[in-house]
Amino acid sequence: MTNLYMVRHAHSIYTPDEMGRPLSKKGLLDAKQIINLLKKEDIHIAISSPYKRAFQTIEGVSNYFKLDIQIEFELRERTLSSYPIDDFETAITKVWEDPSFCLKGGESNTIAQQRGIACIFKILEKHKGKNIVIGTHGNIMVLIMNYFDAKYGFDFWKNLQMPDIYKLSFEDTNLKSISKVLVSELL
Repeated sequence: MTNLYMVRHAHSIYTPDEMGRPLSKKGLLDAKQIINLLKKEDIHIAISSPYKRAFQTIEGVSNYFKLDIQIEFELRERTLSSYPIDDFETAITKVWEDPSFCLKGGESNTIAQQRGIACIFKILEKHKGKNIVIGTHGNIMVLIMNYFDAKYGFDFWKNLQMPDIYKLSFEDTNLKSISKVLVSELL
């Protein structure tokens, strides 16, 4: 079995700089707790989105297991638009209602999902039989999970925590199970 521990980043400080946006003080404290959740999982590989908040969220786990974090650009958050959005709720609802819809300069659910899934299959092929922690983001994480099971959709995304962890277990590239790692017990 190959186990992917998909970690949605902890709370971050909003800035328009998607790449450099850091975790907040609360996010940094919560990220430390992730070590306690995953230290019994014998993590072999650490992979992150290039975004600072995702990297920071799994950094403690990678340090605990003495792993370098590999950056996978394809695990970055989906681009909603290339311009500021006045009504985020309406925009995010629309892209989830119509998987092929995208705002100017943004990615549709279909395009973002294809990007994320291609990366996941590459990881599964390269790291068969390993336990892998992956620092990522809410939308792209749920789009990846949705590829395997449609119950992981917009309503599921709306109820995610920061941070949140889901374990996806695979035999080769066949998903066998998805289970939640109970972050709320530590936070």
